[in-house]
Amino acid sequence: MRSNRGSTDPGSSPRDPDFAFKAGRVLDLYARTFDGEPLDDHDYVISADEKPGVQARQRTHPGRPARPGRQPIRVESEYHRHATLAYLAAYDVHHAQVIGRCAATTGIEPFTALVTKVMTQPPYATAQRVFWIVDNGSSHRGWTAAARLNDAYPNAIMVHTPVHASWLNQVEIYFSVVQTQTAHPR
Repeated sequence: MRSNRGSTDPGSSPRDPDFAFKAGRVLDLYARTFDGEPLDDHDYVISADEKPGVQARQRTHPGRPARPGRQPIRVESEYHRHATLAYLAAYDVHHAQVIGRCAATTGIEPFTALVTKVMTQPPYATAQRVFWIVDNGSSHRGWTAAARLNDAYPNAIMVHTPVHASWLNQVEIYFSVVQTQTAHPR
């Protein structure tokens, strides 16, 4: 199957007319450069997004510890369902650190709470620049969201992935791993 990512046909993907520019900015940040200049040790790159509709579950019985010659742990398969939650995560791309929080829903307020959680702790609070790579979800779409972030934290710079290209956002890899590990625990 051939990919349409490089196609110039207007009916094919990518649909964002600024795809190359936006994707290039994101990929440059992953390579520790911005506008052709290298990032320094006081610059950070955060990849952030939300995962809505996460089912909160609680095991009916506690797991049993490992015994010699057996699997590492035995886990009861029965559980109680609780409400669904939104999981918001900020992944520090170059330091492999995740800062997350749960909220009842997604939106501007829960995303702002995640930003506050990150930006008020070291090293981000005193960083020279903190680049926030986000997709075009409603809680962080467009220039209004970028201005809101920069007004609250002058050292924060929002960088959007191209439209319909959230797969460029590295936090999506983290969400995939979390989903795989929780759906099929070892």
